[in-house]
Amino acid sequence: MRSKIDRAVERVAFWTAMLGGVVLIAVLTLTVISIVGRGLIFAGLGPIPGDFELVEAGTAFAVLAFLPLCQFHRGHVTVDLFLSRAGRRTNAVIDVIANLLMTGAAAVLSWRLYAGMLDKRSYGETTFILQFPAWWGYAATLLGAGVFTLVCAYTVARSLHEAGKTHGLRKISER
Repeated sequence: MRSKIDRAVERVAFWTAMLGGVVLIAVLTLTVISIVGRGLIFAGLGPIPGDFELVEAGTAFAVLAFLPLCQFHRGHVTVDLFLSRAGRRTNAVIDVIANLLMTGAAAVLSWRLYAGMLDKRSYGETTFILQFPAWWGYAATLLGAGVFTLVCAYTVARSLHEAGKTHGLRKISER
């Protein structure tokens, strides 16, 4: 039986991924319209100004928006060549270590995105064509990275719990 926390974490990861999907569809639509516009310059149309700036920011957000759901469902690439021969205990320990490493990577990514956002904001940097503040893209991406970090931290707790069951380390009160 899944806990309320497990279901809540999955819902947050799911809706973050759905938001990333909506942004990715918008980026795709923008790209198609801009390319068609370039092809129809002779008819008075043209590319969408600043399309590459919007594609850059939208894609960065979408990528980080998909990572929490992937992490929650253990969807990252693994090498099972050696692990398939290892026992349940070894695999449980490796899951804990892998989740700790992923949490560390997600935390560093979030930290550096935050630092970059503050840097762009303090300098008042804007994009070249559209002139929107560059920190906006960092802030949007930081949202996905923050959710990713929280989901990673949850998966550490989940894998520790599973490793405890595997190792027979449950508390006497749970038996």
